[in-house]
Amino acid sequence: MIKANNPKLTSWVKVDKNSDFPIQNIPFGVFNTKEDSTPRVCSAIGDFVIDLHNLMSLGAFKGINLPENVFANPYINDFMALGKSITRNVRNRISDILETGHEFSSLSEQFLVPAKDANLLLPVKIGDYTDFYSSIEHATNLGIMFRGPENALMPNWRHLPVGYHGRASSIVVSGTDIKRPKGQMLPKDADQPVFGPCNLLDFELEMGFVIGKATNLGDTISTADADDYIFGLAVFNDWSARDIQKWEYVPLGPFLGKNFASTIAPWIVTLDALQPFKLKGPKQEPEVLPYLQYDGEKNYDVKLEVILETPSGVQKTLSNSNFKFMYWNMNQQLAHHTVNGCNINVGDFYASGTISGKDETSYGSMLELSKAGKIATEMPDGTTRKFILDGDTIIMKGYCENNGVRIGFGEAVGKILPAD
Repeated sequence: MIKANNPKLTSWVKVDKNSDFPIQNIPFGVFNTKEDSTPRVCSAIGDFVIDLHNLMSLGAFKGINLPENVFANPYINDFMALGKSITRNVRNRISDILETGHEFSSLSEQFLVPAKDANLLLPVKIGDYTDFYSSIEHATNLGIMFRGPENALMPNWRHLPVGYHGRASSIVVSGTDIKRPKGQMLPKDADQPVFGPCNLLDFELEMGFVIGKATNLGDTISTADADDYIFGLAVFNDWSARDIQKWEYVPLGPFLGKNFASTIAPWIVTLDALQPFKLKGPKQEPEVLPYLQYDGEKNYDVKLEVILETPSGVQKTLSNSNFKFMYWNMNQQLAHHTVNGCNINVGDFYASGTISGKDETSYGSMLELSKAGKIATEMPDGTTRKFILDGDTIIMKGYCENNGVRIGFGEAVGKILPAD
């Protein structure tokens, strides 16, 4: 067991039992404040942000080989690049300092910042972004809509993790407003496209993982070694303009329908912290090729929720899903991504694709919930939704829980503004 994962640990910081950030979590992010606009690396405990730069200045990390200003940084990339032996030691040391009875409790005002006073920033400088399509339930639901039940899955789907390269520049941190995208669409029964604001704006419930270790061009990563390269995970909303995407995607796939914005939660929860929540994934049939085969438990039990908040301020949960449903796991995704020799870099980001379960309460998109616009969702304020309207806010969150420990991911929140 990694020391910081011990479910018996308690902290001198008061932590609510439903908090995303108990002492067993220790995620990583970046923040600043109104008083100090300089970005720096942080962690979290309860309702506090941990200023790791200030904590380091107090001598908290003596004996760990850390560059002097590694936490005086606008991204966590340099920290991740130090390698898991160091980042694991840092997480364990933070846990030690927060544990009940530690002398650093008397210095808390020098490194604990109330979360309400912290401005959480984009945690990772993302160089490249890949989006997968790895939920068999989601792929089947969409396939039935577009091709019928006999041809729901394309012939390649059960043989490889389907993916495409997305746009890293438009990944934004939670709390960033999103303008409704514009583009070409083909109206129903029309033979010529029109241009205008997207009419079928959707969310996509996803998890993503970030790379902490680079490879050289020509290198490959096995499923057995993938964990060494995956630093941590975040909740992710890969917004989708369904009508724009439908018109443009043949033959090369998503483009303007996807690259206008994606929302990432501000906290990267380490793969280390998630070890207690591993489980087996679904049986893969037919048997996959040798380079995609793996041993052990590679799926994770992450409970996920999607909430829609209307402009009037009322909320409704649209979906309760789980990351454990993924047919293709992260290790397989990374092995497939690099099997041709594609090099990866620290900070690269990989999204799971929409996560859907077997029933309607666990669907990960409005496209599925509305049956492609045929069914409306009733909201508590009397309005209805088939897709997302201007002024709506989508809130995504996730957590793991067992042995009395709840590890959360924070929230990925985005509000839709009207098109220009």
